[in-house]
Amino acid sequence: MMTYEIIMAGFGGQGILSAGMLLAHAAMLDGKQVSWLPSYGPEMRGGTANSSVVISDKPVDCPVLSSANVLIVMNRPSLDKFESWVVKDGMVIIDSSIVNRDIKRADIASYLIPATQIASDMGNTTFANIILLGKLVKEKNVVTVESFRKSLYEVLPERKHHMIPLEMEAFEIGMNYPSA
Repeated sequence: MMTYEIIMAGFGGQGILSAGMLLAHAAMLDGKQVSWLPSYGPEMRGGTANSSVVISDKPVDCPVLSSANVLIVMNRPSLDKFESWVVKDGMVIIDSSIVNRDIKRADIASYLIPATQIASDMGNTTFANIILLGKLVKEKNVVTVESFRKSLYEVLPERKHHMIPLEMEAFEIGMNYPSA
C-alpha cells in the first residue's frame, strides 16, 4: 500500500472534521498507521475547515501536510486554495452541488459528485461528507467498508447511532456513483 495524504476541506458545519476522524479511525481498525489533524478558522460554523489524514503501512513522520495525493472539497474557496497542493497523478473529489468549477489541471483526476443534493434528497444534507468518503474508498481502497461501518459506531455519539444505516446507505451511494 502506498501512503495516502488526504486533505478534506469545506465550510465549518459540513462535517469535514468528523469525516477526517471517521476515516482515520477506520484506517486504524484496518491496522494502518494514521494521523488526523483538524484545522478550522475562528468562525467555525460557516468559516473554513479542513482535516488532514495520513494513512500508511509505515509510521507517519509528520501529520502536517504541504501536499496531498487526495483532495476532497466541499466548497469553492477550498478548491481554489488546495488544488495546487495535489501531487501529479493525484485525485480531487468535488461536491459539485456547491463547487461551481472543475479542476484546472490535466495531471490529476477529478470526480464531480453532487453530494449535497443527493444527501438533501435522502433527507439530511449532513450525509454529503459520507457520500464523498464512499467515492474515495471506491477509487483508492484506503479502508475497508466494514472498518468504516464499525468506525461510525465507535466515533459517533450514541445519540446518532440510529442514523448509521442511512449513513451507510450514503456511503454506498458514493461508492457506486459513476466516474465520468
